[in-house]
Amino acid sequence: MKSTISTTTQHDQPVIQVRTADGAEATISLFGGQVLHWQPAGGRPCLYLSEQATYDGKTAIRGGVPVCFPQFAAQGPLPRHGLVRTRTWRLVGQREIDRQVMLTLAIDSDDDTLAVWPYLFSLELTINIGARRLDMELEVTNTGADALEFTAALHTYLRVGEVELAELHGLKGLSYTDACDGGTRKTDPMPALQVDDPIDRIYHDVRRPLTLDDNGRTLQIEQENFSDVVVWNPWEAGAAALADLPDRDFRRMLCVEAAMVKAPVRLAADAQWWGRQSLIIGE
Repeated sequence: MKSTISTTTQHDQPVIQVRTADGAEATISLFGGQVLHWQPAGGRPCLYLSEQATYDGKTAIRGGVPVCFPQFAAQGPLPRHGLVRTRTWRLVGQREIDRQVMLTLAIDSDDDTLAVWPYLFSLELTINIGARRLDMELEVTNTGADALEFTAALHTYLRVGEVELAELHGLKGLSYTDACDGGTRKTDPMPALQVDDPIDRIYHDVRRPLTLDDNGRTLQIEQENFSDVVVWNPWEAGAAALADLPDRDFRRMLCVEAAMVKAPVRLAADAQWWGRQSLIIGE
């Protein structure tokens, strides 16, 4: 069986649908350059996508893996989470290697981005879909004459059976900034993170893999060159305040995001930076 790659539309928006030779599936939206769906071979979907997401070509799609650049959240003067999650990317490369499918999407600065952020840039997002893993690598190039600074994240919405039963391992002993407590700096003493309230934390200097235990399914989360991990769930009141999120769906998702937030990346002219996140299903 060969892998298949097709360009089609979903909710009137252009998407790329992939099925690997091993049976893994993925859907990538060109609007936002965003992985919307990933299902490992023989498994169930690993990413959460809201049934009430908006697909109007202007509004960010709630779920999957939005790309945040050059600003994370509202931590700066730009639109929330930056400039590229509500713009259309282009497919610039596709190939199959060892039964895995690799796609490369790209987007560049233009007159609209320059009007709000006066820097020239080029982004590439390389997505590798394997039987049991999904790798996403974001590469940023400063194409201008002046140095620039940015923050970024792969805002990964993970699908869980019941968030209160899920356990996220690997954060013990790490310091974090707690946005639910006014930005207080704390240290996590727990061997596993369990969520039973709103959570909005940025863990710093994360150098080891994390493991999400979702009622018997194990997902390993690895990152390279991203120094922070954001963990977010809006809980009941927060979900009710979001028009594009069903009220009870906070129980079906947990965001675990590879990020560069605490220390912005500074790029000289013509310089490049990259960061990678990998999701790997346990045997």
